[in-house]
This record gives sequence, structure tokens and C-alpha cells, in this order.
Amino acid sequence: MSLTDKSITCADCSKTFTFTASEQEFFASKGFTNEPKRCPDCRQAKKVERNEGRSFGRGAQRQMFSAVCAQCGQETQVPFEPREGRAVYCSSCYNTVKTNK
Repeated sequence: MSLTDKSITCADCSKTFTFTASEQEFFASKGFTNEPKRCPDCRQAKKVERNEGRSFGRGAQRQMFSAVCAQCGQETQVPFEPREGRAVYCSSCYNTVKTNK
């Protein structure tokens, strides 16, 4: 079956864009069964919008929490909120504890 370029109206901006035969082949190779609803510009904007909500996406800073290492007693920063009754380790001690398990 020969694929041909298709004109599609973007669901977001209502502009017409071309869904090329090569893009259709790519979509098919990835197992996608639906045609795109958004033009390339709106797809990119949607992708950026999704990534901005992440706390540790590209360029974003991950929230860090202060804790005291359960093994060496040194203050450290961890990427999760420590819970009472759960041991927290600095990077060095964590690597030691992890390899000894």
C-alpha cells in the first residue's frame, strides 16, 4: 500500500498541517494507529508544557532535603523527604550499605 501526504487540521490552533508519507511510515513503525491531532508546533508546545510540571526535568532543579546519615552522622542532602524511623545514608555510606546487601 502506497502512503500519500495528508492535510490535517490541528485540534489546538486550527491550522492545517501536512502529515507526510514518511511521517506516516514512522508512526506505523512505532505501532501508532492514530494520526496526530496537533501540528508539529503545538505538539512541541504540549511537550514543553508537560515537562515543566516535572520537578526534575531538564534544566529544573530537584528539591533536596537535609538529613543526617545513619551510619557516619554527617549531614547530607537527599532527593526525598526523610521519614522518621527510616535510615538515611549519605552517598558514600549508601554505596557501602548497598554493596553489602
